[in-house]
Formats: sequence, C-alpha cells, structure tokens
Amino acid sequence: MLNYRLIYKILGSLLFFLAVMLLCCAGIALYYKEDDIVAFLSSAIFTASCGFVLKYMGRDANNNLSRRDSYLLVTVTWIIFSLLGMLPFIISGYIPNVTNAFFETMSGFTTTGASILDDVESLPHGMLYWRSQTQWIGGLGIVFFTIAILPSMVGSGSVKVFAAEATGPLRTKMHPRLSTMAKWIWSVYLGLTVACIFCYYAAGMDWFDSINHAMSTTATGGFSTHNDSTAFFQSASIDYISVLFQFLAGINFMMLYVSIFKLRPGTMFKSSEFKLYIAIIVFSTLWITYLLMTRNGYGLERAFRVSLFQVVSFLTTTGLFNDDCSMWPHITWVILGALMFCGACSGSTTGGFKCVRIVMIVKVLRNEFHKLLHPNAVLPVKINGVPVPRTQLSTLLAFFAIFSLMLMLTATLMIVADVDNTNAVAIALGCISNVGPSLSTAIGPVMSWGDLPDYVKWLCSFLMLVGRLEIMSVLVLFTRAFWKDN
Repeated sequence: MLNYRLIYKILGSLLFFLAVMLLCCAGIALYYKEDDIVAFLSSAIFTASCGFVLKYMGRDANNNLSRRDSYLLVTVTWIIFSLLGMLPFIISGYIPNVTNAFFETMSGFTTTGASILDDVESLPHGMLYWRSQTQWIGGLGIVFFTIAILPSMVGSGSVKVFAAEATGPLRTKMHPRLSTMAKWIWSVYLGLTVACIFCYYAAGMDWFDSINHAMSTTATGGFSTHNDSTAFFQSASIDYISVLFQFLAGINFMMLYVSIFKLRPGTMFKSSEFKLYIAIIVFSTLWITYLLMTRNGYGLERAFRVSLFQVVSFLTTTGLFNDDCSMWPHITWVILGALMFCGACSGSTTGGFKCVRIVMIVKVLRNEFHKLLHPNAVLPVKINGVPVPRTQLSTLLAFFAIFSLMLMLTATLMIVADVDNTNAVAIALGCISNVGPSLSTAIGPVMSWGDLPDYVKWLCSFLMLVGRLEIMSVLVLFTRAFWKDN
C-alpha cells in the first residue's frame, strides 16, 4: 500500500524550498525595480500555503518509503513543481497561456532548454533568473536535493529515491551513507557553478549574465538571457569557457569528485565510458570542422570553435549555441542528431541515452559474435572490470526498446499534427533527450517553439519529463501492477 502521508509530508517540505526560490526571484525584481515582484510574491505565498496543507496532511507519517512510493513521489514532485513554477509567468502576464507557461517551466526543470519565447530579452531580470534557477535545481534532481540537505526527511527511502531520479543504468555508490554521497555530488555541482560564474565574468560578461549562464551551463540546460544565446557576446574566450564547463558537467559527478577532491585524476581515464565520451567529441569535432571549412567556407579557428561548441553542447544535451547550425551542411545534422541521442556520461546532469549504455550494447554485440564461433563460451559483460548483472542487461535492452518506440510514436503524432517529417523527428528526439534546439530551419536554434499546436506542446512536456527521469520511473505509474496493494 502506498504511503500517501509520507509523500504529502515530503512534498510539503519540497514546496517550502520552491517558495524560497520564488522569494529569491522577488528579491531580484525588487533590486531592479521591475513589475514582476507581485507575481513572485503571490506565487511564493500560494506555494508555501500548499506546502503547509500538505505537511498537515502528512503529519505523523512514518519514514518508511517503499520503492513504489519513491517512483510516485519523484514523478509527482516534478509535475507539481512545474505547475506551481509556471505561476509567475501567468500572473505577471509575460506568458499568459497556461500551455506555454507549463511548457517553459517543464523545459526549465528538466534542463531541456526549449523555449516558446520569441524575445527573452524583453523579460525582466527576475523572470530571466527564474528560468535559469529552475534549470539549476533540476540539473541533479529536485528530490535528490533533499537527500543532501534533509536526509532524515526521506529516511530509509533515500536509496530508492536516488534510483528513481538519478541518470544512467549503473548507480555508483562511493559511500555507505547516501546523504554523504549526495553532499559530495552537490559540492562538485556548486563548485563548478561558482567557478563558471567567475570565469564568465573574467571573460567579459556582467555579473547577472555570468550567474545565469553559469547555472544554465553546469545544469546542461540551455536557457540564456539573450535571444542569440552565447553568440550574443561574440567572444572566443566565452565560447571556450562554456565548452569547458559543459564538458565537465557531462562527466559522472562521483568520478569528478574522486578526480578533483581525492586527487586521483587517473580514475577518469580508466573509465570506458569517459574514454568513449572523449572519442565521440574528438571524432565529431574534427569531422564537422572539415565540413564547415570545405562546404561553408569557414576559417580554421572559427570552424574548429563552433564545431567543438556545438558538438559538446549537443552531446551534453545543453542546447546553448554560438552559430546557426540550421545553415550547416545536412550531413552535420545527422552527426548532431546522433550526439543528441547518445548523451554524455551517466551520473551527470545530461540527458540522452548515455555513453555507458552504448558501451554496454557494443560489448553485448561483441560477445554475441564471439558466441557464434564459440557457443559454449561464458562471456560476461564488464564495465571497468566489473561484471554487469544479467538483470541490468535485460533492463538495458528494455530501455533501448521503449526509448526507440516512444521516439517513433511521438514523431508520428507530430506528423499527424502537420509538423513536417524532419521537424517531428528532431523535436521528439530533442525533448526525450532533453536538448532544446532542434536541427531544421523551421524550429532551429534561433527560433521558438511557440508555433506548435497546444497538444503537441503538452506531448513535448511529457517527453521532457520521461526523458529526464529515464522513462521507466514515469511509465511504471501507468502499469496496473503499480497500483495493486500486493
């Protein structure tokens, strides 16, 4: 039986955090003396009131969170945060349409970065900061944040919450206490963000742009304070700084912690996932650089810089851009589309299929070819020298199948809604992989998503959610077995 009281209790506490986030934006609105302060204050009061009601409903709850409870808690939390997070847009009138406001907020929390706004520069500072802040909190997970700050609130269910919200098929546990590990991960995340802020500022951004772009970069989100994203600054140093921190945010955070704080950088280069991550970036960058020089007439430095930027941005599912890739040769679209599908490392802030799953699939295929020659051979699949349980391999194949089926189904539904074939596939892939920009000229990196039909926007919002929560955590709620008491 589901422990609804505990779910109410945890949700209530989480809504207090959301109210504090809204009050921070109200403070920014007050500092800049802009008209969105009322929207943030009223949203914060309403959110806090909902938090009090849920806390009251969850009084005297025991802290025994089951696996089913954790899946329901995580999914409902992301939906409620998006519903309440859209209130400032609606109340202020900057995004009066409910569908558009929910799409924008879900895109933020899931770090997708797709925007229905044609002119983000018209937004006040508080709204711009709110968009960036949603991405930063969603980067590592809303509920995961509570494990680090208030581990007693989740109690014995912290491991189950981590399993429901973390990215990747393999959970690296470096410490027996998950709350301690969560604090390590958040320390790396915060450290990257602060370092990115100062680097951006040193490269010429003002403090406001530095903070917003740093949150967007380390969360691999993609929202910007300017319509032209990082291309607005026309700065090679800013481009390279952005590439560096997007690249770091795409690495497994526990691996980063061991490499930086434990002073063991060799750990990364022993990881087959990290080596594949590097190889994909190098190969794709060199290929696209060559294509841009020979077909678009770019100079060597510009071709290399924009190629590296877009390769890292698409592979880490960030979505920032410094050039209009819809004007590139069509073969580059195929490359970037493949990068959107791949994603970066597990245990990072990125979306997509994840490099570790690709490594596992390659090793499974290699073993199958060996078994054709040696039918009786026992060939375990090993990742970094550790055998992968057969149950994980079954889950891998199931994930690949459901990922592909959802991609085809949603693309078909968009084609029915008169979205052209190229856009339909690109939009579906972008949403389920949590990459904002699409690849074609109709919905390219410099365009908004506002012209899509409303039901397609709701479909895209659902895709963003299932993509961020690794599909299974959400879809399990639609099975009959989940709701049976036994």
